[in-house]
Amino acid sequence: MNDTTTIKIKEINTDFEVRFLDHLSTEEQPLKETALSYLKYLLAGTAFGIILVKSEVISWFRIQEMFRLQSFHMYGVIGSAVITAIISVQLIKRFNIKTLGGEIIELPQKKFNKGQIYGGLLFGFGWALTGACPGPMFAQIGTGALVVVVTLFSALAGTWMYGLLREKLPH
Repeated sequence: MNDTTTIKIKEINTDFEVRFLDHLSTEEQPLKETALSYLKYLLAGTAFGIILVKSEVISWFRIQEMFRLQSFHMYGVIGSAVITAIISVQLIKRFNIKTLGGEIIELPQKKFNKGQIYGGLLFGFGWALTGACPGPMFAQIGTGALVVVVTLFSALAGTWMYGLLREKLPH
């Protein structure tokens, strides 16, 4: 691929942080995944799933309580996650913390646009109707709520549809 094509790709995807592995420079090499790193991902995902189940954030009833403004439980969990994220990002910036693989963590500036409003509303409506969002969806299936498989396939179909219509949507 020549430099002109690379520049066009970057111009088209200015609002997405897309990393094309086939456009790596000579200095940048893809990370080699080992069986041990996959085991770490499995253990981290399992621990995250256990935390989601024990904190009851995957409970359809807890989610409905949140959307009906009947309980503080979910707002407390989400609020503590936001505070933890703010502190974590500030620590990453202040101490130039790197990933476990030694890569520099880059936090690009984001621009606000109206597509975020539409996307947020669509996400919220889907979350309220199904009682599931992407992370907890897998924990719900893991606990035996197999009806959530329909939600999972719907989420995959929605992601595919977004990819198909991305150029026509407001960004």
